[in-house]
Amino acid sequence: MKTNISLEEAQAMLLARAMDIGQKNNNLTDTLGRVLSKDIIAQENVPPFPRSPYDGFAFRSVDTVSASQSSPVTLNVIEEVPAGYTAKNSISAGQAIKILTGAPIPEGADAVCKFEETTVKDNKVTLYKSYEQQEGIVPAGEDIARGTLIAAKGTVVTPPIMGLLAALGIPMVPVYKRPLVAIVSTGDELRDVSETLTPGKIRNSNSYTLQGYIRSIGAEPIVIGMCPDKVEEVASLIEQGLERADLVLTTGGVSVGDYDVVRHAVDYLEAETLYWKIDIKPGSPSLAAIKNDKLIIGLSGNPAAAMVTFQLLVAPFIKKIMGRQEYLNPKLEVILKTNFPKASPRRRFLRGKLVIENGTAFMEITGGQGNGVLSSMEGCNLLAEVPANSGPLQAGQKLTAYLI
Repeated sequence: MKTNISLEEAQAMLLARAMDIGQKNNNLTDTLGRVLSKDIIAQENVPPFPRSPYDGFAFRSVDTVSASQSSPVTLNVIEEVPAGYTAKNSISAGQAIKILTGAPIPEGADAVCKFEETTVKDNKVTLYKSYEQQEGIVPAGEDIARGTLIAAKGTVVTPPIMGLLAALGIPMVPVYKRPLVAIVSTGDELRDVSETLTPGKIRNSNSYTLQGYIRSIGAEPIVIGMCPDKVEEVASLIEQGLERADLVLTTGGVSVGDYDVVRHAVDYLEAETLYWKIDIKPGSPSLAAIKNDKLIIGLSGNPAAAMVTFQLLVAPFIKKIMGRQEYLNPKLEVILKTNFPKASPRRRFLRGKLVIENGTAFMEITGGQGNGVLSSMEGCNLLAEVPANSGPLQAGQKLTAYLI
């Protein structure tokens, strides 16, 4: 077991143990946010036929070679074709077909003009300019050409991808299964949200925050339950989590106190402990162990510390096992908007919000930065790194930050 390791080493240890959780074919209506398990290659053109982009007339371009304002050309209109239908006739010399937006180009036609560019009387249309071949025609495959890579394996399905799959006639979509993440809350002091508090007790906010973050990633949380700081009871809930989920998260009980029993519960289960404690603030109390090829990750009981560690370590791991191509937090440089008065003997991560002003990225600190200040995560979409042994920070300083 390693102790007090760097964030990067802890992250590498977890990601190296990312496992394949399987694939399935999912109904297209339920694919938003899912991750493709195969490349999607277009097997047909979209649109599948040449069509008109507007209401007008289809004709042979050769019939308009001599057309001008002073010497227009008049064609016989032999038919009208709305969208969703095809022409019954093919076009011959001197003929035109009235065509509406989206309708297929009739056989024999190689140009389309707008209705407002013509004069129509009875069944005749008059054109006042010459047209090139294919002018005014949307070719087959303008949107998607057969053989095009629509979306690569590991891509998160977005609304436009859903629309493209529908256009290609793909009702069942190959995706990775959703990871199941078990949540175990430990601590004699915890009570559930519906319970009345008695002296010395607090409500279990960590479970609900984690459920939200897990769902927002695209995974599925399984709440195993709460238990007091007793080795056997903690071990029992972890074991239930291992049986039901792909990953077990615990909160609380990973520090050095007499009631911090998660380490002992992991030993009781004969799991292999990978590391204990990370050299960051907040979130140093943290543990990772493995049993039956499944990870057990212990987070701090302090809400802000737990969520920072979740975002930096657990979220990338979940994204990787769900098959995402991009699973690491994007990195960017930001400018601190306000002073931060505390020194940072240990590498620190500040919670904040990205603000763009005149094309420059700033970070606005979101509330108090104490280990237990969960309210600082509201509106937080950045974790900015403060190097170890830094003094107080001044507004205007540049920091490396991670998007969450």
